[in-house]
Amino acid sequence: MKRLYLLLFAWMLLSSTSAQDFDQLFADSTLRIDYTFAGSHELQSVFLDKLNRFPGWAGRRNHLQELPLLGNGQLYVRALDNHEIVYCHSFSSLFQEWIETEEAYKASKSFEHCMLIPFPKMPVEVEIQLQNNTREIVCSLKHIVDPADILIKRIGEKHITPHTVLLEPEDPNHCIDIAFLAEGYTHREMRTFRNDVKIAMKSLFEHEPYKSMKGKFRIVAVESQSKENGVSIPRLHQWMETAFSSHFSTFYSDRYLTTLHIKDVHDALAGIPYEHIIILANTDEYGGGGIYNSYNLSAAHHSKFRPVVVHEFGHSFAGLADEYFYDTHDANDETYSLDVEPWEPNITTKLDPKKAAEVGKVEGGGYRAKGIWRYQEDCRMRTNEYPKFCPKCREAIEHIIRFYTE
Repeated sequence: MKRLYLLLFAWMLLSSTSAQDFDQLFADSTLRIDYTFAGSHELQSVFLDKLNRFPGWAGRRNHLQELPLLGNGQLYVRALDNHEIVYCHSFSSLFQEWIETEEAYKASKSFEHCMLIPFPKMPVEVEIQLQNNTREIVCSLKHIVDPADILIKRIGEKHITPHTVLLEPEDPNHCIDIAFLAEGYTHREMRTFRNDVKIAMKSLFEHEPYKSMKGKFRIVAVESQSKENGVSIPRLHQWMETAFSSHFSTFYSDRYLTTLHIKDVHDALAGIPYEHIIILANTDEYGGGGIYNSYNLSAAHHSKFRPVVVHEFGHSFAGLADEYFYDTHDANDETYSLDVEPWEPNITTKLDPKKAAEVGKVEGGGYRAKGIWRYQEDCRMRTNEYPKFCPKCREAIEHIIRFYTE
């Protein structure tokens, strides 16, 4: 009890400062919190799985109390004494997409999710919230993290996945760490994987604002080996043994390529500096998927690999929405509610006058032909054929880069 009082007193002194000092509040280590999201369309829950610690913190050391975007979920780290927010982050998840599908009306499922936060020097309260498509909090979980807890598993100190740094930043202390992971590449195909990473990098940095802000990125190629090459294609009855068990036909959409094995993804990265994840799939099947602050998964050997990996990174890194739509019907019409303003910066329902003036010039986006607007006729977030991001998307990407690095 005496120890707890001393810790609370020390934390109160630290949190009383007007500007949070990262080095006072956090160690140069990462706390990986593993959660399980479970339920159906009607009822959702969050469960704590386990806590993990690995050396180094690759995330931001500034803007600790600000969200980069709202996202579909938020995580808050609070001091125990005064409940002041000392760190927060936002995200989306495959589970939150799934609960709006037809299957979720008839069944319950569970999904893995991992969150990274800087390792606290004092006990903290962590709260995670999930929201639905009308921005209502549908479930949340609060739990205490004591950094002295002996059951926090130490990882990333041995048996680290082989990796190669392909791009160094101008300032290592203010940069964005992107980790490329191999999916469906055997140990004999790692040279091919590294070459695929270089192609993806070249594609990314051909686009503004990545091109002019290239010095703010560190990129590492992580050689996560698979037993078999290729990835699973359910409609062809092909199921492969790969590092992350990814597959097409997510939610029965043939080109939607994802993985449900989020802990395997993060296990492969333990001990390697990373903040954002791009998984390259060794397949010539068309498809991919990008989930905000979760991961980007792209088919590396399809002819449209280069525009697709950039498009999907627009989702996973900058929280950009799809700007395409369906003329004949509103497929996935549960994804966005026309009664709320989307948090994604590149589409609008025109409920916010300021955003409507900035973004809402052309109708159609977010899978809907009517009721959602975008900035201009075409953009990298609408078609693979358009060579660049629209001005509104470029502005949003630059904002995120500066948020993490300045």
